[in-house]
Amino acid sequence: MYGLKKQLLILGTGPSAVGLCRIIMSDLRLVKVVGFLDGKIERVGERLVNPGIIGTYDQLAQLVAKHHVDTIVVCLEDRRSVLPVQALLDCKVMGLDVLDGHHLFEEAAGRISVDSLHPSALIFSEGFRRRLVSRISKRFLDLAVAAVGLVILIPLFLLVAALIRVDTPGPIFYRQVRVGLRGQPYLMWKFRSMHEDAEKHGPRCAEMNDSRITRVGRWLRKTRIDELPQFINVLKGEMSLVGPRPERPVFVEQLRTQIPYYDIRHTVRPGITGWAQVKFRYGASQEDSQMKLQYDLFYVKNLSFHFDVMILMRTIRVILLGEGAR
Repeated sequence: MYGLKKQLLILGTGPSAVGLCRIIMSDLRLVKVVGFLDGKIERVGERLVNPGIIGTYDQLAQLVAKHHVDTIVVCLEDRRSVLPVQALLDCKVMGLDVLDGHHLFEEAAGRISVDSLHPSALIFSEGFRRRLVSRISKRFLDLAVAAVGLVILIPLFLLVAALIRVDTPGPIFYRQVRVGLRGQPYLMWKFRSMHEDAEKHGPRCAEMNDSRITRVGRWLRKTRIDELPQFINVLKGEMSLVGPRPERPVFVEQLRTQIPYYDIRHTVRPGITGWAQVKFRYGASQEDSQMKLQYDLFYVKNLSFHFDVMILMRTIRVILLGEGAR
């Protein structure tokens, strides 16, 4: 969070305002939220999180003075008719910080909320740039790590292959159609971690404590070793080391009709690991998919070589600590 001082006032009482307040309050290093402002006087005194509604929009100036506010966050769902423009302008020229709540939420949470997101917020955003240097450095990192990794990991691959063969009948590798860059399908490689007849009743997402997962498969998933054959996909240019995790076509067709902006995640190569994987627990519900999309959108918007390296470092930590294992 940038530019925040001691006392913060939130204009708005909707879901995004409440969500932002919870994020601020979850970090003890951040400032105190003195309260919310709403457009209806009858709501004054209502408790929302810990701080409640302390006044209305037209009381902005006097409440700023009363509570010694130095940061105002505008977090309104619809600003066209209720935004106290003159009062905010007066506060701004007096030296107070006036911040956009949606941008602040994005910076604090590391994700882009799609619940009240307008297309214009994406269209006029300063993100989503694809600089040539960034594209070249990202591809160089992909090729270098995948090529070296495949050579170094040959002994591990042989061990894993033997364990899979001894554990259950079936192939060592598992290839499955996934949706990649620009929505194009490709075959993704993995070590087989489920029984051979795992989808005899049709495709479904993996779940926590999934009975279809083999004994060796459970270990492979916990350590993420099952994903390592995807270095082959990286070398072929179908995947990247870092990017949104690819989904199966049947699930993509469902999710793109249920979750707004879902196809934005297909504007970059899918990854072996991603921002959503290091920030969010594993889940297979529509709500989980929508949350993961918010992290994917943040990644796509802020894509850079340094961001990729940071995600790779965090992924190593997740693997070593066994966090988020499927």
